[in-house]
Amino acid sequence: MKTVLITGAAGDVASHLRRELAGKYKLRLSDKRKIEKQKGEQFIQADISKMADALKITKGVDAIVHLGGYSVEGPWEPIHKANIVGCYNIFEAARKNKVKRVLFATSNHAVGFYRRDQKIDHRVYIKPDGRYGVSKVFGEALGSLYSDKYGMEVYLMRIGNVNPKPLDRRRLSLWFSPRDLAQLVSIGIDHPDIKFEIVYGISGNQRAWYDNSNAARLGYKPQDDSEVYAKDFENEKPGHPVAEQHQGGIFCVVEEVPNPAAAPVKGKKK
Repeated sequence: MKTVLITGAAGDVASHLRRELAGKYKLRLSDKRKIEKQKGEQFIQADISKMADALKITKGVDAIVHLGGYSVEGPWEPIHKANIVGCYNIFEAARKNKVKRVLFATSNHAVGFYRRDQKIDHRVYIKPDGRYGVSKVFGEALGSLYSDKYGMEVYLMRIGNVNPKPLDRRRLSLWFSPRDLAQLVSIGIDHPDIKFEIVYGISGNQRAWYDNSNAARLGYKPQDDSEVYAKDFENEKPGHPVAEQHQGGIFCVVEEVPNPAAAPVKGKKK
């Protein structure tokens, strides 16, 4: 059984992934925040912006699923620390610890300024929609470097939105069900011929903005389609016109959105 490190293990995406992969791999979990581990899981608290911590958590694993980082549009300082410094530390620690396989959770926001009337594939030029998107482009470029220069096996997943069901009309196009997430990640861990690949992390949505044929080439067969939820959003009012035109949505027009990983303010009601 392979030992797989999941960074950012306290986050929503990792929480779904842990549940779906339970028993299939030995899961080593890491995050700045403490979490309650389940049977068969190992947890190491770490800050990936510190190289010593990155070296500690990556030692002795067969593959890394790098989900850790600042997950939304926001100020440059925390994005830089988590998504630039932290991402570099994970790739470099993997190289030093001789971990061959790295799965990097990039994002739809790396290409968020493509219009919604365009269907794009994994070969398009990057068009990030904010500082967060730029940080994901950095991770993609870093993965390319480590694949070409050091022979690392790198699997880039441009993830849409992972949830049990879509949250709004926009996400009908980029919804990613937990079981489809687990299937795509498992391909990234186990496929024998991966050198450097870019795939889109979405389910088999009829409204998809992405040609995900590269994932299909590797064996991805999504089980879910957002169309069954389409009626839930028939009466949704349109938002900002620029956001409505582009795949990245509101990230194309705002400077910051609430960080889901931020600690609650003391005394503030939830």
